[in-house]
Amino acid sequence: MAKVSSQDLGSQPIGKILIKQAVPASIGILVMSLNILVDTIFVGHWIGSTAIAAINVVLPVSFFIAALGMAIGVGGSSIISRALGSDSKDKALKTFGNQITLTLLLTITLVVIGLFFTDAIIISFGGKGAIFEPAKIYYTIVLYGVPFLALSMMGNTVIRAEGKPKFAMYAMMIPSVSNLLLDYILINVLDFGMEGAAWATSISYIICFIFIFWFFLSKNSELKINASHFGLNTSIVSEMGSLGFVTLARQAVVSVTYLFMNNILFDLGGEISVTAYAIVGRMLMFAMFPVLGITQGFLPIAGFNYGAQNYHRVRQSINIAIKYATILSTCIFIVLMLFPEAITRMFTTDLDVIQQTPNDMRWVFAATPIIAVQLIGAAYFQSIGKAIPALLLTLTRQGFFFIPLILILPNFYGELGVWISFPISDVLSTIVTAYFLNREIKATLINKPA
Repeated sequence: MAKVSSQDLGSQPIGKILIKQAVPASIGILVMSLNILVDTIFVGHWIGSTAIAAINVVLPVSFFIAALGMAIGVGGSSIISRALGSDSKDKALKTFGNQITLTLLLTITLVVIGLFFTDAIIISFGGKGAIFEPAKIYYTIVLYGVPFLALSMMGNTVIRAEGKPKFAMYAMMIPSVSNLLLDYILINVLDFGMEGAAWATSISYIICFIFIFWFFLSKNSELKINASHFGLNTSIVSEMGSLGFVTLARQAVVSVTYLFMNNILFDLGGEISVTAYAIVGRMLMFAMFPVLGITQGFLPIAGFNYGAQNYHRVRQSINIAIKYATILSTCIFIVLMLFPEAITRMFTTDLDVIQQTPNDMRWVFAATPIIAVQLIGAAYFQSIGKAIPALLLTLTRQGFFFIPLILILPNFYGELGVWISFPISDVLSTIVTAYFLNREIKATLINKPA
């Protein structure tokens, strides 16, 4: 593997470096998404469709705690990218040490709280009726592995900030592959049921952590920290917190969305509707992998060049990232509009679920071709350290539009009101993001020195 330097972010052609950053990120997200997808297929066929709904209840809780690691990682990595771009390596090292300390303190605390209030949390997130028991089994075991997932998510963003996207890709691939192997052994061979699915997930998180821990100890990393870097620095923590809060708020809104969706759909259509949403949710994670890869690849490029005051390259990176992401999202849209029933049949043999899910899936992905602007726009503000607009734009889709819509529209259109909320919120959030992104480009990037 050719050695990659963080300085490449400021020197190589934008199209070339974006692909170099985005392809490994896309592959990593693809493998991780395939892991979630195949894991759901295994659970659906080897345990039952109710087990799919049970996992869907647990995911927003475990992912929110793990998202603390992602939030700290993204917030700190924005600082690291700009510090490396301005040749301030000491600040980059101190930031990385603070990321580790914060991740450990916060995630372990929340896991303890989560285990103490297990029953109440599961019920509040829609784990009712036949869903409760399998959800409780899965939740309890997976939570033990969540701190390792949080550290891995944090470390992965730092690896990418260093300009090492291939190692970030490996960090996502290794636990995904191991989870699938463990799923087969623990669920299908040893017949451990939900316990097997949960332990496969937790062990895979630990394997991911081991790989990332090795990376930072190896010669591949530029960030060689010592004990002095772990002490919390007020200014770094404050900046990291304001930027990372964007990511955390996004996941918090996702978790709240799951809470409302699972409860609303259970009341409107029972376990079948919750299972349909679980399947559609897996496709949202899986199908968007190339667009999310572009977004991940874009972040360090924009951050590094902004830190180096190379504004022409920042403008280029925005335009090229939106172009590539739009092309990819349109291809995703076409596939999902044409083959929703075939996709649903991969997850389950339950005829009721197969009958309902395809139409729901079409509504959810109806506005997919236009979402590139929303994703790249919000990511841009985060990459350059502007926390407030990044936060507001991140919250537009689900927080400002989607959640109010799913609380209002079902009163008029029943369950259909839930599903049409997806494309409506996509369109509205894209319009808002396009306006603020265009205004920011004119104000801070145009007529700036190249």
